[in-house]
Amino acid sequence: MSKKKVRHILGLSGGKDSTALAIFMRQQYPDLEIEYFFCDTHKELKETYEYLGRIEDWLGIKIHYLEAERGFDHWLDVYGGVLPSPKMRWCTKQMKIIPLEKWVGDDEVITYVGIRADENRDGYISTKPTITAKFPFKEHGLVKADIIRLLEESGIGMPDYYRWRSRSGCYFCFFQRKYEWVMLAQEHPDLFQKAVEYEQNHRDGRTYTWTQGETLLELLERKDQIIADHHKAMARAAQQKSDRPLVEALEAILDEEDDTLPCLACHL
Repeated sequence: MSKKKVRHILGLSGGKDSTALAIFMRQQYPDLEIEYFFCDTHKELKETYEYLGRIEDWLGIKIHYLEAERGFDHWLDVYGGVLPSPKMRWCTKQMKIIPLEKWVGDDEVITYVGIRADENRDGYISTKPTITAKFPFKEHGLVKADIIRLLEESGIGMPDYYRWRSRSGCYFCFFQRKYEWVMLAQEHPDLFQKAVEYEQNHRDGRTYTWTQGETLLELLERKDQIIADHHKAMARAAQQKSDRPLVEALEAILDEEDDTLPCLACHL
């Protein structure tokens, strides 16, 4: 009996690194048959879906949209109304990891992960023995400047949300910085209001917040100061390196404002 064919998969998050990886793999391994997937929580920004459509058009690929059998609100109820947090990332498990592992089944799979050589992390590594992770950027020594160059030279460019946000993910992701929450309220007031409602609507009267120590409405009361602090930090960054790309400067400033680690498992 012939050996079953190994599948090659690449997860797109709607962000810069995974997109650049898709471009890089096309350039370096044009004959490799890769399946592209996106774990759709149905809680994404519209800009994310627009960018995924742009990737499909530019690269001439098909993206498989994976989703959990039950949506976020169902799992929120199952977990007793406890909002996802750094200590309880049930959203990642139920809405990303399980759908992905169901999609690959028992097939022998190589998954390509867009973590750069200048990042000290591994991201999500499956415990399934049939799934092997490879890190092409690390293997080839590509850093953030290389990723930005790949996107610019390809013509795909950056997602629109990078004007005010440092990464892809759900609109209410608990790893957002204070500035990003404030800008969500400005860019998508309807989504910000939905995030507020998730904080407020608990049948048993318990209180859960997306950010530690304050509700979103309390955070919004400080929006002028948060924006002012952000602009000061951007000005400092401009003085230090005037040719720094906008997205790199934004990431650096957001890291300075809040040193919370990003969601590694969501970086599929």
